[in-house]
Amino acid sequence: MVIHSVPQPDQPVERSAREWVKVLAQYREPNEARSVLELLVTVVPFVALWALAWWSMSVSLWLTLGISVLNALFLVRLFTIQHDCGHGAFFKSREVSDWLGRVLGVVTLTPYDVWRRTHSIHHSAAGNLDKRGIGDVYTMTVAEYQAAHPLRRLQYRMVRHPLTMFGLGPFYLFFVQNRVPLGLMDSRKYWLSAMATNLVLVAVLAGIYFFGGLAPLLLIFLPTTLIAATAGVWLFYVQHQFENTQYDQHEEWDLHEAALKGSSYYRLPAVLQWFSANIGIHHVHHLYSRIPFYRLPEVLKDYGELAENNQMNIRESLACARLHLWDESTRQLLSFKDAKLRYG
Repeated sequence: MVIHSVPQPDQPVERSAREWVKVLAQYREPNEARSVLELLVTVVPFVALWALAWWSMSVSLWLTLGISVLNALFLVRLFTIQHDCGHGAFFKSREVSDWLGRVLGVVTLTPYDVWRRTHSIHHSAAGNLDKRGIGDVYTMTVAEYQAAHPLRRLQYRMVRHPLTMFGLGPFYLFFVQNRVPLGLMDSRKYWLSAMATNLVLVAVLAGIYFFGGLAPLLLIFLPTTLIAATAGVWLFYVQHQFENTQYDQHEEWDLHEAALKGSSYYRLPAVLQWFSANIGIHHVHHLYSRIPFYRLPEVLKDYGELAENNQMNIRESLACARLHLWDESTRQLLSFKDAKLRYG
């Protein structure tokens, strides 16, 4: 007599990355009332804190700086809402999403149409070693690094150094690189996006200067934007730059496998998860980018096995800052030191 085992109802079903895409499709529809609410509870405090910081300059400049630091968290959330607009995940209407994204792009110093295109390239090629360079954190393999000219090695080490990546990098990315459509320079559409964003941004900053002089620019605009930019760069970094991430040559690369295994679940404290609009649930986002950010926790609640995928907390994530080279042999991201110890 042969006894066949029957899976228990609460037993997780083994699914491939491609099968997960079909499962996640049920979460793609945004709730427009919820989207409006999420926008309001972010925009209203952001504007109110800007006004409060401006008023506080007459009381205490340290108070002004403190309020600006707090407001950086709301700016991070605004960027994540812009991010959802770029994926068509915030409103059912693509046109409404795009125009909201363009408006928010002025606040976040990010030309929306340029960013949407480069971010789309990132999603379509994440983890593909043959398609690095646009919308990603460029990562060399150990073999490439060993074969590189000493000056190229030095350049790479300088770019990947934490002081560059999380110090100078955010300033360069948002204040310099975003002013032109880098990587899309031959397209009139993307030049228009960049220049229109720049024009509106200059008008806004000129208005702030006209009414308040340099003080609000230096004590409110600059710290709020820089701190938010640094937090955003860090979030993007740890979403794909961790020890057991996944890179493959194009022939072996699979879009869905790369999304599931090459993206992390950055488990943040509840308050930070709210301010980052659940972007830490990044593996689910990469598997199905049309899911609104406020539905991502719903996915983990319904499918707990996804919560075990590449999970890390803040303490664990700090180690990611020292990982720089992809080892194709061991399929791990290594530090320069570990790569040298293993391969000389």
